[in-house]
Amino acid sequence: MTAHDTAVLYQSDIDTLELIGRGKVRDIYDAGVHDLLIVTCDRLSAFDVVLPTAIPGKGAVLNQISNFWFKKTEHIIQNHLLDIPLENVIGTYPHIEPLRPRSAVVRKVKPLPVEAIVRGYLAGSGWKDYQETGAICGHKLPIHMEQAGKLPEPLFTPSTKAESGEHDVNITMEAFAEQVGEAFAEKVRHISIELYQFAAKHARERGIIIADTKFEFGLDATGDLVLIDEVLTPDSSRFWPVDQYHIGTSPPSFDKQFVRDYLETLDWDKTAPGPELPQDIADQTADKYREALQRLTAN
Repeated sequence: MTAHDTAVLYQSDIDTLELIGRGKVRDIYDAGVHDLLIVTCDRLSAFDVVLPTAIPGKGAVLNQISNFWFKKTEHIIQNHLLDIPLENVIGTYPHIEPLRPRSAVVRKVKPLPVEAIVRGYLAGSGWKDYQETGAICGHKLPIHMEQAGKLPEPLFTPSTKAESGEHDVNITMEAFAEQVGEAFAEKVRHISIELYQFAAKHARERGIIIADTKFEFGLDATGDLVLIDEVLTPDSSRFWPVDQYHIGTSPPSFDKQFVRDYLETLDWDKTAPGPELPQDIADQTADKYREALQRLTAN
């Protein structure tokens, strides 16, 4: 990682481009007729609230992990990443260096209105669902499964995309098919599971279990499916260290669960504004993100 990767960029402000949107983590700029510039900042959200404390270098790590996977999965599906230098988009912008490791120039596509979630293990909301119903999003599972247990096969469980501050809502495959068509929904399901299985094998060989993840897709000008947004990062996935994985418990993770666990100790009602994080919590979280990058990209 470069020296700039550990700098802090809570929010970008590129006055030479039109800001289209500012998400929980990413700032999106119009970069021309066909392209966008996405800047992944060091913000962190927990319980759907963006916290006021930045995680040093987090945006650079997320950007590098996504770009790694975009290139690694091109044999499965095309993606929106373009090989265009940042200078070509923002010219001689005086503050370009902090942006460089956090920026991606991508092509404009029409995003699908759902998130494609693939679950390989019984965790998070899936574990809660199973305890109450014996199923995950309507997928019936064997009885007597334990927390963090590996599922018989990866499950595709789409959800709606919520507005900022709202929670995503799981939907059935039938509801998904009603939105995009049965054949197209099946194509998204098939590709999502193939991406997950490919990535899970790669990560497992490097000491990481990908318990679950979410993908986002869009349609290009010709109507073809395109992988977009972020891919298989600690923000969009649940990563567990293989050497600390035990069935029946919630394994430690490489993601922001570390921050969530800290926040659970506070007298906070999980609504905005969020509390400041102590520097040691922010630094330890940054270390976890960097370790995930180093493991995943190791030869």
